[in-house]
Amino acid sequence: MSLISALQFLRLNEIPEAWVNAVWDLEFTERKPLDDTIAEQLSVSGDKDFRTLYQCLLDHAVDQQDGALQSIWSILGENHVSIKSLVAVLSFFVLAGKAKSANVQQRVSSLHAASLYLLLLGVQGSIAAKVFHEVLLDTCSDLTSHCWPQDSRKKRKKDGPKSSQADGKRSKPQGKDAPQWEVNEADDEEEEEEEEEELHFSAQDLVKIRDAVVLLVRSLLRLLQAFPLRDRPQSADNCTQIFCKLLHFEPVPGEMTFATPQDVTQLRSVPEMAFCGLQLLCSSKHGDQKESLRRVFHRLLYIILMMNKEGRGKPSLLIPSQSVLSTRDQTIHFVCHLVDKLKEIALPVLQILLQHICFQMVEKSDFRSHGAQAVGMLTSQMSSKDYACFIKWLFKFSNSSKMVCRLFSVDVVMVLLEQPERGPQECQDADLSCFLSHKFLIQNLLFARRVDESPSVQSHALASLAQCLELPSFNVTRAVHNLFSATGTQTVLEGEITEESLSCHRTQKSYQTLPFKTVEITSADSFQCEAKENLAHLLRRVQDSKTHVRKSALQALVGLLKHSVIPLSWENLATVSERCRDPAVSVKKKAMQCVAELLAAKPESSVVQKVWLQGVVPALVDPENSVRDKALEALDQVLLSQLKPYSASRHLDAGQRLTWDLLGLLSSECRNLSWYFSRAFTIWSKQNKFTEVLIANLISHTEADHAAGAWLLLSKVTASSISVPHGKILDAWHSMVRSKNMTVTTCCDILGVMGDIAEDLNKDTKERIVADLMSWLKTFTLSLEVICAAMETLYQLGRSKDIKQTQAFLSLHCGELMSVCEAYLASVLLREKGAQNLNEELMVKHLHTLGVASLHCPAKVSKRTVLLVESVLMIHSDKLAEGHEELPASLSQFKANSLPTRVRAHGVLTLGKLCLQHEELVKKYLPVFARELEVGTEVAVRNNLVVIMCDLSIRYTNRVDNYIPNISACLQDSEAIIREHTLIMLTNLLQEEFVKWKGSLFFHFMLALVDPVPSVVSLCEYCLVQVLLKDNPEMFSQHFIECIFHLSDYNKHKSYNRLPQSEREKGRFSLKGPQHREKRFRIYRFLLEHFTDTQRFNITVKINQTILACFADEELQLDEDGAEVLSETFNILSLKEMKLQAMSTPIEGAGGEEPEDENMATIMKAVLQVAQKKVVSQVQKKAFIENTVPLIISLKSLLEKKRSPVLRDLMAYLHVTMQDYPNEVMELFSGDEQLAAELEFDLKTSEKEREMSKQVDNCSLTEDAQIPPAQSLVQGSPVRSAPLLPFSFATPQPPRRSPLAARLSHTDRPAQHVQSMALEGTVMHKGAVDARAISTPKGVNINLTFGEGVSVIFSDQGTSLVSETSVVHMRSKEQQAPGLRQWNVQSPLRQRKKSSKD
Repeated sequence: MSLISALQFLRLNEIPEAWVNAVWDLEFTERKPLDDTIAEQLSVSGDKDFRTLYQCLLDHAVDQQDGALQSIWSILGENHVSIKSLVAVLSFFVLAGKAKSANVQQRVSSLHAASLYLLLLGVQGSIAAKVFHEVLLDTCSDLTSHCWPQDSRKKRKKDGPKSSQADGKRSKPQGKDAPQWEVNEADDEEEEEEEEEELHFSAQDLVKIRDAVVLLVRSLLRLLQAFPLRDRPQSADNCTQIFCKLLHFEPVPGEMTFATPQDVTQLRSVPEMAFCGLQLLCSSKHGDQKESLRRVFHRLLYIILMMNKEGRGKPSLLIPSQSVLSTRDQTIHFVCHLVDKLKEIALPVLQILLQHICFQMVEKSDFRSHGAQAVGMLTSQMSSKDYACFIKWLFKFSNSSKMVCRLFSVDVVMVLLEQPERGPQECQDADLSCFLSHKFLIQNLLFARRVDESPSVQSHALASLAQCLELPSFNVTRAVHNLFSATGTQTVLEGEITEESLSCHRTQKSYQTLPFKTVEITSADSFQCEAKENLAHLLRRVQDSKTHVRKSALQALVGLLKHSVIPLSWENLATVSERCRDPAVSVKKKAMQCVAELLAAKPESSVVQKVWLQGVVPALVDPENSVRDKALEALDQVLLSQLKPYSASRHLDAGQRLTWDLLGLLSSECRNLSWYFSRAFTIWSKQNKFTEVLIANLISHTEADHAAGAWLLLSKVTASSISVPHGKILDAWHSMVRSKNMTVTTCCDILGVMGDIAEDLNKDTKERIVADLMSWLKTFTLSLEVICAAMETLYQLGRSKDIKQTQAFLSLHCGELMSVCEAYLASVLLREKGAQNLNEELMVKHLHTLGVASLHCPAKVSKRTVLLVESVLMIHSDKLAEGHEELPASLSQFKANSLPTRVRAHGVLTLGKLCLQHEELVKKYLPVFARELEVGTEVAVRNNLVVIMCDLSIRYTNRVDNYIPNISACLQDSEAIIREHTLIMLTNLLQEEFVKWKGSLFFHFMLALVDPVPSVVSLCEYCLVQVLLKDNPEMFSQHFIECIFHLSDYNKHKSYNRLPQSEREKGRFSLKGPQHREKRFRIYRFLLEHFTDTQRFNITVKINQTILACFADEELQLDEDGAEVLSETFNILSLKEMKLQAMSTPIEGAGGEEPEDENMATIMKAVLQVAQKKVVSQVQKKAFIENTVPLIISLKSLLEKKRSPVLRDLMAYLHVTMQDYPNEVMELFSGDEQLAAELEFDLKTSEKEREMSKQVDNCSLTEDAQIPPAQSLVQGSPVRSAPLLPFSFATPQPPRRSPLAARLSHTDRPAQHVQSMALEGTVMHKGAVDARAISTPKGVNINLTFGEGVSVIFSDQGTSLVSETSVVHMRSKEQQAPGLRQWNVQSPLRQRKKSSKD
C-alpha cells in the first residue's frame, strides 16, 4: 500500500487551513475543536488505519536511509500533502487521548498518533520539513502516563462492571501490578477538586492500550537512535523522566541483560525498552556523557530509594511490594552495567549517587536495609581508590547531626563488612589506604556510634557489633577482638592478612601460623586499658535507661561471650542473668533468648549452666504471662524433651549430658531455685506432660551416676499428684537407709517421693517404712535438712481421713522422739560439767528434732520441755535438778552461759517453735525476744529472733503488733545480713497485711535507702517500688510531709512528728544535721521520682499549707531548728524531681530524634502532648499565683526582717521556678515590685551566662575548624535565591555536628585517634553555574563542583581545591555564625514597590 493511500483516512485535504494555523499558534498546548463533520469522520479511524500508515512510514524511512527510495518529504510535497496539516491532525488525536474522560478508542488513537509523530521526527530531514516542535515532542513522549489507567488514591465507587464500548467504563485493570503509593499527609489539590466517576476498562481494552504503548515506546527508541538531543537538554530530561516512570509499568520475569539490540522489536516488555532508552540517552550522541549520566542517575536515585519524586515537592515513599523491589533490583543492576560499560566516566557520578542514597535515606528500617544493600552492590563496582574516597566521606557522614544519617551509616557498614576486604596495596594513595580495611569500618564507624547522643543509634550500633562476630570474615572477627581483649603483647606483621589468603579458612575462625616475616613486639598496656574501658562501657549500656539500648547491649555482650572475645567470668555472666528480671518485658524476653544462645554455644561450661538456670527458672513466677510461657518452653525443651531411657552400655549425647548437668546443679548448688522449679511441674501436670513412658525413662536414671537429678525430677513429679510405679522407689528407699554416702539433697528428694506415694502404699509397707524412719531419726546422724524431710514423710505416712487417728499416730511417734530429745538435753544441762564435753553437732540435732516434732504434737510439750530449751539460753539447772516444773515469773533477757553460739541460736529457734503452738508462751517470751534484739551481741541469735517474731506475727498478729518497732529497729542493725533479712520479713508481712504502716515503720524503711551496703539499698528499693508501692500507690505521697519533719527531727509542729519513740530509737534513726543532708535528699529524690504528676501537684499545695504557711503566720518560729526545716523545704521545692513530668518531658520527636517520615499517629501524639503541656502549665500557673506567691512575698518580708540566711534558699527556689515563666515575672509578683525586679535581673544574668557557656562549647578548638578568608567574607551575607538549573545532580555533604558532640563521640577511643576531617561549606565555581543543584538537600552544607561535573571529596584541611577568586562559600541559615552582623540590603525593585504602596 502506498504512503499517500495510507494517509487518506486522516482527510488532510478537508482540514481548514485556518484551523491548522490556530493549532500551531496555540503551540499544541490545548485541543482546538474541529468541524463536527470532520471530527466525526476522523473519530471512526481505527487501529488498522494507524498501524498501516505507521508501517508504510517505517518502510519508507528504512529505505530512505539506505538510499533505495525517494525521500518521504519529497513524496508528500509532490502529492500536495501539507506537513503542517499532518502534524496538526496528529496533535488533534494526541490531545484527545490526554483528556481524563477519554474512552478506549480515543486513548489508543492518541497513542498511535503520537507514535506516528515520533516516527516522522526520526526521519532524516524532519527539522528542515519543520516537523519538530518541542512541546508536541514532550507531549507525545509522556502520553503513556495519561492514556494508561493509573491506580487512584481516591476511594472507588463500588459499581458493577459496565460496557467499555458504550461509554468507555470498565473494571479496574487486573493485568498490571502498578506501584502502590503511600497516602501523603495532605492530598493534592487536583484530587480534592476531582469528584467525577472514574473510568473502568476491560481486559481486552487494557491489551489494546498496552499494544499502543509498546508501539509508542519503540517509536521513542527509534527517535533516540536517529534524532540527537544534544542541544535540547529539556527534552532529554523529559525523556529520562518518562523512561524512569515506565520502569514500574509491568513486571519483567527473569533477569535483564541490558544489551542494546539492533532492532527494538526484540524488546518485549516495556521496562526493558525503558532501560534501553536510558542507555541510549547516556550515549555521546545526546550530549556530554557525564552530564547525561548525572541526569539519568538523578532520576534512578528515587527508584533505588523506593520513592516517588514529582516536581520539586518532597518525595513520597512507595510501599515496598514485590514489584517495587524487583524494579529497584533491576535498576541497581542497570547502574552497575552502565558503570562497567563507561568506566572512568561513570565513577565520579556513581560517588554522587551513593552519597545521595545515604543522605536522602529515611528512618524506616526496611528502607534503610534495602538502601544499604544498594550501596553495597554499587560500591562493588568501584576501584579501591574510589572506594576509599567513599569510605572517607561515609566517616564524615556518620557524624552528621541528623540521627537517620548516623543510623544509616551503621547499616552501610554492616553491608560493606560482608564484602571481601580490599588490601592496602590495591590503593596507590597512601593517605586513602587506611580507609580500605574492615578494622577501620568497625572501630571508627560502627563502634564509635556506641556513645552516640541518640539511643536509637546506640542500640543499632551495639546490635550490629554482635552481628559482626557471626560474619565469616577473619579480619572482622579480629577487629572486634582487638576492641575488647588484649594480651600482654601485640604482634604486628609487615603485611595485613587479606581475605584471599584466608578463603580456605572462612568456615573455621582459627588464627594461622605467623608468616616468616619480621615481627615487631609492642607493649599492650594501652590496649588493655582501652579494652577494659570498652567492656565497662558495654556493661553500663546493659543497664541503660532505654529499653532498646539494653536489648542491643545484651545481644552484643552475649556475642562477645559466645565467641570467647571476653572471658566467661561470673561478673559478665551475672549481668546477662540479671536482665531476665528487667522491668521491661521485651528486655526479659531478650535476656532469656540470650542465655539460651549462650547455653547452646557453651553447653559444657558450668558457670553458663548456672546463669541459664538463674535466668530462666525464676521467670516461672513472672507476672507477665508471655515471659512465664517462654521460660516454661525453654525448660521443656532443655529438660523434659531430653529424657530418654538409661542404658549403661550407651553413652549420653550432648543434649542429654546438658540436661543431667542442669538437673545436677538444681539438686546441689542451685537448690534455692527448687521452689520456682516446682511451679513448672504444676503447669505441666495440667498439660498431661508426664506420660507413663516419661516416668519410666525417669525412673531408669535413678541407678545412674546422675541419680540426684533423676530423684529431683521424680520428687517434683510425684508432688504434682502423678502416680508412679512403687517398686523401684521402694528399692531406692531401702538402699538409702542402708547407704551412708548418699547426698543430703538426694535423701530429701527420696523422702519427698516416699511421702507423696504414701497414700498408695499398703499398711504393712507403711509400718515397715515408719519403723525405718524412726530408727533412722533416733540415730541423730542425719543432717538438719534430712530431719525436716523425714518428719514430713512421717506425717504423710501417718495421715488418714480420721483426724483422731492421725493425731494418735503423731503423738505416738513424735512424742517418742521428743522424749529422746528431752532425755539428751537433760543429760547435758543437768550434769555439772556436761557442757564442757558437749558434742555441739549432736546438741543442735536434738534441739532441731525437738522443735520439728513439737509442731506435730503440741500436746506433748510439757513445762519441763520449755525449761530445758530455755536453759540453753539461760541457767536453770538448779530448778530442773530439784524437780521444779514451774516457769519463772518473768525474764528480762537471755543470760550468757558456756554453750556455743550455734547451740544458743538453734535453741532460740526451738523455743520459737514451741511458742507457735502455745499462746501463753508467746505472752511470756515476746518481751524477752524484743529485749534481746536490742542488747544481744550474738549475730545468729538476733537473726533468728527476727525470723521467729515475724512468724509469730502471722499467728498472733495483735500480740506481736506492739513489738513491730523493735523488729524494724533491726533495719539499722550493725550486721548487713540482719538488715537484709529484716527487710524481707517485714515486706512479706506488709504485703500480706499482717503489719500496717504505723508508727515509725515507714521512716525506718527510708533509712534503709541510704544504707552503706549497696545490696541492702537495692533490696530496699525493690521491696518498696516493685512490691509495696503496687499495693498502695499513695504510700509515698502520704508520708512525704512527715518525712521532712521526721528526718530533720523537728517536733514543734502541732500535727507532724508526734510519733512515740524511745531515745535509743531516735539516736539510731536520726538524720538531723548538715552532715546527713545528702542522705536526706537521696530519700526525697527517691520518693519524688515515683510520684505521679497529680501527687507532685498535690504535695506542692500541701507543703504550702502545712509548712510555708505556718512559718509565714509565725505559728512555727524561725529559730535554729525552724530555719533548717524551712531551708530544707525550699531546697526540696527546687528539686528537678518536683517538676511535673508533663512539663519537663520533651515532646516526642524533639531534639533531633524526630522521624523522617511522620505518620498521623505520631503527629496526633505530639499535638496531644503540646495541648496537655499547655493545660497543665495554665493550671500550675494559677495554683502558683493563688497559693504560693502570697506566701513567698510574706516569707521574704519576714526573712528580711529577721536577716535570716534562709532568704538565699528562697531566692534560689524562685529562680528555679520562674524559669518556666521568664516573661511573666512582673505580672506574677506585682505585689512586690522589688522582688520582681530582683528575679528579672537574676533570670537575665543566668540566661547570659548560659549563652556564653553555649558559645564556648560551640567554639572549635582545632585548626581544621578555622574559617577560610573567602568564607568569612560572605558567610554572614544573605544568599541570593537563583533559578534552579535543570538536571543538576551533585554531592551532598552532611551538616556539621557541634564540636562538643564530636569530641564526646571520640572520648572512648583515645588510642585510635583519627585525624579530624572538617566539613566545609558549599563550594561552587563562579560563572560555571548560577544555581543550587536540584537534588541537593536544603538547609545543609553541601560541597559541589559543577565546572568539571565531578564531585569534590572533602579535603582534610577544610579548604577548597580551587582558588578563592573562583569559589563561593555558603552555609545554611541554621549554621550561620551567630556573632556576625547581618546586612540589611534591599533591592531597588523592592524599594519601588514599597514606595508605590505608600
